[in-house]
Amino acid sequence: MADPVQPSNLAMAVAATALQAQQARMRIIAENLANADSTSQTAGGDPYRRQVPVFAPTNLAGGGHGVAMRRVVTDQSAFTTEYAPGHPGADAKGYVKLPNVDPLMEALDMQEAQRAYQANLNVIETARQMDASTLSILTK
Repeated sequence: MADPVQPSNLAMAVAATALQAQQARMRIIAENLANADSTSQTAGGDPYRRQVPVFAPTNLAGGGHGVAMRRVVTDQSAFTTEYAPGHPGADAKGYVKLPNVDPLMEALDMQEAQRAYQANLNVIETARQMDASTLSILTK
């Protein structure tokens, strides 16, 4: 019979999957922010499209459920346009398509991801403290 997974170890395993997912989310948000002003260099071409992470539950050993980033999808929302006839990416009417990235929304998403990351670090630290307290009690 397999050894049962201790609740604190399972909590740390679940939190670790969330840390990895939030780290991947922050990387995608950073890419979106870095390309918020990236336009096409060819006339009438499309600029950078915002990327969105897609998460899914994962099963862990011991019966727990974690989370993982399964894929990244492209946001299909419309581009905005700006009149700039001298721009190399301008169409025949002089309009340039701008990326569908809203830097304010990306900054808010980044802040949310950072808070979720910190919360999961706190879960791991609390589980470690519980393990240390248990060992302390058992050694007395």
